[in-house]
Amino acid sequence: MTIDVSFLPALAAAFLLVFARVGTMVMLLPGIGEATMPTRVRLSIALVLAVILLPLHRAAYHIDLQAIGPVLQMLFEEIVIGGLLGLTARLAISALQVAGTVIAQQLGLGFVTAVDPTQNEQGVLIGNFLAMLGITLIFATDLHLLIIEALNDSYTLFEPGEMPMVGDMAHLVTQTIAMAFKIGIQLSAPFLVFGLLFNLGLGVLSRLMPQMQVFFVGLPLTIMIGLLLLVIVLGAMMGLFTGYVENILSELAPHA
Repeated sequence: MTIDVSFLPALAAAFLLVFARVGTMVMLLPGIGEATMPTRVRLSIALVLAVILLPLHRAAYHIDLQAIGPVLQMLFEEIVIGGLLGLTARLAISALQVAGTVIAQQLGLGFVTAVDPTQNEQGVLIGNFLAMLGITLIFATDLHLLIIEALNDSYTLFEPGEMPMVGDMAHLVTQTIAMAFKIGIQLSAPFLVFGLLFNLGLGVLSRLMPQMQVFFVGLPLTIMIGLLLLVIVLGAMMGLFTGYVENILSELAPHA
């Protein structure tokens, strides 16, 4: 009795290519791909997703192991596609950092910084809070399932062996960045109006009472009223944000 194992090298190569796309995306995803997430957890998630997707898209990979060049080219293409998917999701989260920066400046808390776990760098405290809340809501509302669906649909949008058009990739990234900035400004719009009116009132008060120390009175009031305003509008802000993330992910997962 003989067992034919000639298919194993091609199967292993296909698994490596699927894992390259999945692993690159997982490495860049917000929440899962953070530096604070244990490496073994990220690796386990990538391996499980690769094992699930391999039987579904094994036939899409036409691999000739007699030549290493095409295999390496396909590996590079898979890494680029996975990076594009993960980067798009991460850029969507940056809308909260934009909103947090604007809000902190309006409340006089722009100098209060801490390490942002989603960006692995210094960020304003309010922006960090909004980013963590946004990631929590993504998992709480099952939007992360759209990310998995987008990964599955990526084999329809970006077929293995075909390099994505650079122009289309650049357009997607620039569109996502522009939309993230737009949403960030919309989320912080109430605080822009508040900052304008409050500072205008302080300016009038300083003219009416020149002997009054406006700065020592205005800064505590700005922080207290601004934080109260944040509590009032936080629900509406995060509702707008989750709708925005859902639209972004729905474009990547048209069959969801």
